[in-house]
Amino acid sequence: MQRITDEATFREVIAEDQLTVAIFKTTWCKDCHFIDPFIADVEAAYADRLTMIELDRDDLEALCSELNILGIPSFIAFRKGQELVRFVSKLRKTREEIEQFLDRAVEVSRALANE
Repeated sequence: MQRITDEATFREVIAEDQLTVAIFKTTWCKDCHFIDPFIADVEAAYADRLTMIELDRDDLEALCSELNILGIPSFIAFRKGQELVRFVSKLRKTREEIEQFLDRAVEVSRALANE
């Protein structure tokens, strides 16, 4: 998974005409570390439908404030620079919940592409 460390690169990546899912994490977040053992497998399973990127909320505070990233990990799907859907909750996120979110993001992206 590509790790984004600056705002300019983030904006460049999400501006693409493809579905990009940004995962906002931190090094100290236990729930962020909970997804580490399986997120690479999830990324591989969806590689033909979307690109996943990772950002450290603490490294990009201004961007996260602009995007209203309060809880972590937070998942936001973008296409052509626009936010499509997001997955944020105060509860620990399971693999199944993440996959359900990614399925929904793919559906929304496809629906918008067909407009």
